Amino acid sequence: MTTTPPTIPAEHRADVECLWDYHHMHHEIRPVDVGIGLGSHDLGVAKVATDLYHRGMYPTLVFTGANAPTTTEAFPRGEAVHYREYAITHGVPTAAILIDTQATNTGQNIEYARALLAKHQVPARSVILMSRPYQQRRAYATCKKLWPEVDVICASHQLSLDDYVASIGDTKKVMDMLVGDTQRIDMYAELGFAIPQDIPDQVRAAYTRLADAGFTSRLV
Repeated sequence: MTTTPPTIPAEHRADVECLWDYHHMHHEIRPVDVGIGLGSHDLGVAKVATDLYHRGMYPTLVFTGANAPTTTEAFPRGEAVHYREYAITHGVPTAAILIDTQATNTGQNIEYARALLAKHQVPARSVILMSRPYQQRRAYATCKKLWPEVDVICASHQLSLDDYVASIGDTKKVMDMLVGDTQRIDMYAELGFAIPQDIPDQVRAAYTRLADAGFTSRLV
């Protein structure tokens, strides 16, 4: 029996593509002091972290993440623990990896990773933050608020939108997450959790249409 892969509804595709592109920072990857993989339900974070380590982009890799309602089933021992296991299985030396198993949000990811690096006396003037594709902009804004002096580059596992949806296996989950992360760009800046980011009119309009269509489970 053939299973049809999940697809984005045609009537929402343009809006989903708009948000997908907005959240991607389009940073050029280059060597840095440290790679930091932010915990989530997406194993792609561990995959890109492992790939960039093998490409010589950093000598030290931090995985940070406990669990959230969306990750407990996939990573019962914790996000950072499973990411570390993936990286080691795929050739990253154990000694190159540090893990934080306590962070439960992006702000804690940044703060706890920074503290862990200081504890181990690892210089971190520049970092690559690795996250879900649609978390890049929020991760960047959070890092620049909490750690303004660090030079930060954002990266994600390189998949097309359709391939990413297929890898997650749940179209609505991805669409809900995109809508939720867009809401947080304004909200978290207003709350002082992140630096302000420009949201173009077409992005706001796409966000509103998707929220009005019911993709709201990740709204605050």
